[in-house]
Amino acid sequence: MFERFTEGARDVVTEAIGHACRTGADTVTEEHLLLALFERRGTRVSFAFAALGLADRRASVEDALREARRRGGLSKAETEALAGLGIDVAEIVARVEAAHGEGALRVAVKPGRTRRPRRRPFAPGAKAALARSLRIALGRGDRAIGDAHLLLALTARPGVVSEVLADHGATYTAVERAMFGAADTGEGTAAASG
Repeated sequence: MFERFTEGARDVVTEAIGHACRTGADTVTEEHLLLALFERRGTRVSFAFAALGLADRRASVEDALREARRRGGLSKAETEALAGLGIDVAEIVARVEAAHGEGALRVAVKPGRTRRPRRRPFAPGAKAALARSLRIALGRGDRAIGDAHLLLALTARPGVVSEVLADHGATYTAVERAMFGAADTGEGTAAASG
């Protein structure tokens, strides 16, 4: 599949690996892919971020992602579902942090590691986003996977990243419209949902 990636999309993947390394993460996640997309300049993605006001609200996006990590990676939808069962995630987070310190529910880097592996594996969600980007590209009739397809894939997959993007006005439809004009009503949308 990576042979279909444009140079820009490969740069995004490389930058995502760099984000994972700088933060000490053991795997490359969807969040790292999104943060790498924020680094793009002069592309459809950077244009979409500017058009949707995300370029000026990157700090807000990062804060929302950090808050989700603080909740152990639970999305707002998952938190609300648990609340429906009588489980108050905010209370649990507060109690755990009172006992073990702030950020205790975040996935931790294994202590005592002095050497980092040369390659970081991709988390299942990140792998699924990369696979979804291929389906979106094929659905749009594109021969290569670009950074625009990666962003659409992140908006199409359920989870924290798509939720944070949607909360900031970057839904699949809004992003597609910002990058390509009128929303695709055919294959691209069908590929995103499949």
